[in-house]
Amino acid sequence: MTAQRRYVEVDVFGRAPLTGNPVAVVIDGDGLSDEAMQAFASWTNLSETTFLLPPSDEAREQGADYRVRIFTPGGELPFAGHPTLGSAHAWLGSGGVPAREGVVVQECGIGLVELRRDEHGLAFEAPGFLRAGAVDEADLVKASVALGIWQDAIVSSQWVDNGPGWLALEVASVDELLALAPRMSDFGDLKLGVFAQYDADDAEGRLIEVRAFVPGLGVPEDPVTGSLNAGLARWLIESGRVDGSYLAGQGHAIGRDGLVRVTLDRDEASGDRIWVGGQTQTLVTGELAL
Repeated sequence: MTAQRRYVEVDVFGRAPLTGNPVAVVIDGDGLSDEAMQAFASWTNLSETTFLLPPSDEAREQGADYRVRIFTPGGELPFAGHPTLGSAHAWLGSGGVPAREGVVVQECGIGLVELRRDEHGLAFEAPGFLRAGAVDEADLVKASVALGIWQDAIVSSQWVDNGPGWLALEVASVDELLALAPRMSDFGDLKLGVFAQYDADDAEGRLIEVRAFVPGLGVPEDPVTGSLNAGLARWLIESGRVDGSYLAGQGHAIGRDGLVRVTLDRDEASGDRIWVGGQTQTLVTGELAL
């Protein structure tokens, strides 16, 4: 049975409208089948489409405000960053009231994710890794072939999988990063995040520039990627390569202007917390017949 469902599209991480990563959010997602969700996500052809649902009883008892399911054109993800920010933005904008003041708790495939709002917008706490550590030689060879670069152009690498399956690689300069021309047909199931450090005098105050490639899920290049930036932040901070909060740019290779804020809250008693955030803005509002 077709129903009218509230629907929004939110621009996430953009410093101005149309410069970030759009996410489609079906606010009234309850009652849709898995097949209908996937079909609609394929139809929107955005990096991700999300569906808001009531939390499970167990998650509600643990403080969850809502549950979200996250679909790419090619499949469902247990977690993704810009859909988390966009979904929280849409839930709050549709009248959602958090159980705890100032904190939004989202239930998704990896469990509960906490969000907060500050003067820069919404931010989510970077989740832990499902897979981390060194990348073996065979995967490095596959990654270099897919990116169309020599293997010795890879400065460093690590698995930073917090749900989507990210393999992270560093190249020597932002110019090299922006010049990458990946061979999408060679990716297979690789999900590659590539970054490079800016010079210390970057006028925008950015520490790194990031690119993300997931052609196997129907997303050749993701404009601005919260989960990848969260994984990179954990790697860089926990390894001691970065000692505090920083800014990351993304999307400039494809005409976007994304800015990701990584905030490190140090607390010896309860442990460090890493937050990943940026601007969110509703650009499309309407009803969906689905």
